[in-house]
Amino acid sequence: MSKLGPVARAVLTFVVLGLVVLAAVGVAGTLVLRRLATDQAIAQARDFTEFASRVVEGRLTDELIAGDAEASAAIASVVVTAGLLHDPVVRVKIWTADGTIVYSDESRLIGETYELGGDELEAIETGGVTAELSDLQAPENRFDRGHGDLLEVYTKIETPDGTPLLFETYQRFSSIASSQSDLLTTFAPVLLVALVAFAAIEIPLAWALARRVQRAQADRERYLQRAVDASDRERRRIAGDLHDGPVQDLAGLAMRLSAAAESTDDTTARDTLSDAAGAARASIRTLRSAVVGVYPANLQQAGLGPALSDLTARLQQEGLAVTLEVDPPTGFDPDVDALIYRACQEGLRNVDEHARATRVEVTVRPDGARAVLEVADDGRGIRPEEASRAREDGHVGLQILEDLVRDAGGSLELLPRDGGGTVMRVEVPT
Repeated sequence: MSKLGPVARAVLTFVVLGLVVLAAVGVAGTLVLRRLATDQAIAQARDFTEFASRVVEGRLTDELIAGDAEASAAIASVVVTAGLLHDPVVRVKIWTADGTIVYSDESRLIGETYELGGDELEAIETGGVTAELSDLQAPENRFDRGHGDLLEVYTKIETPDGTPLLFETYQRFSSIASSQSDLLTTFAPVLLVALVAFAAIEIPLAWALARRVQRAQADRERYLQRAVDASDRERRRIAGDLHDGPVQDLAGLAMRLSAAAESTDDTTARDTLSDAAGAARASIRTLRSAVVGVYPANLQQAGLGPALSDLTARLQQEGLAVTLEVDPPTGFDPDVDALIYRACQEGLRNVDEHARATRVEVTVRPDGARAVLEVADDGRGIRPEEASRAREDGHVGLQILEDLVRDAGGSLELLPRDGGGTVMRVEVPT
């Protein structure tokens, strides 16, 4: 996958995740279909038992309870001869409320008494159709064990004189599995085709979306680079104007003032002219520091170390103690050096304007395949909410720097410094 392009990787990731989701939907759909099939098969068993109970009730006589042979034969004519006892129905029983079997297609059970369960007694009293898995280990079911799992369905019937009885059918549970299979065979292909069609539609859309995101990212990086290049050109122009204009004018003025001071015999005038020449030279140093801050002309020629030394000189002149360590002093490649210089410049500007610090430490060092810059001050520190508020107020220098570093594959962090203050840490791949 490492050889794939960003769009292909994004689409492949989307496809893999999409397939996982579709598989989960397919499994869930299958389980739902199986459940629907089970419910449908049980409902059919309940409907059949209710229908059969009405047919049997029509042939029921009061003499059946007393074990009358003709009454039992009348029921058998409906159950066996008329075909109520057919697959998946394997057994039919009629019970009295005291648990006596007064009819069964298995004649050996007629007349035997077993204890009815609570659900069965409730069905005799209140009616309704109940279905549950049969307990084949129960003695009354000993003749049914060869049929496999059975679903017993029972409901209430009444003799002509109103005596309540329990009508019960036993149906093969395998018929439910067959219903599940039939339902799955009918609907599973539809579900599968729908999922495949959904995936086929999603993949081109994902590809188009990934391409659009990639183009937007490329446009953003291009515009950002244009802004940086324009900023560099403007910095270069401003630095040139300062160097060729005010700096040269002040240099000439300082020389003329010094010459005038040496040529006069008036002590007061000499001191005044000397002080003016000194002030002019101090202004020249300040302007040259500003020129270096605006555009580091010596970054490419002298290397990263000297360029950062010039950058920190202005803060030293303002009374801030500065410690600078650059390893190696020559720096890294030009792009990395330029980014580290710009990051250090922004960090020092924030220290000068916001930190209220007395000391700042600047270190540059390699860390494996990355260059690490740390600008640490002993100032008041900065909380995350203050950084967010500064961005909202339009102070976007740090945000632009963070975007540049991130686009270069690096990272920028603002961390609390041990003992108070802030550390700006920048890591850039070399």
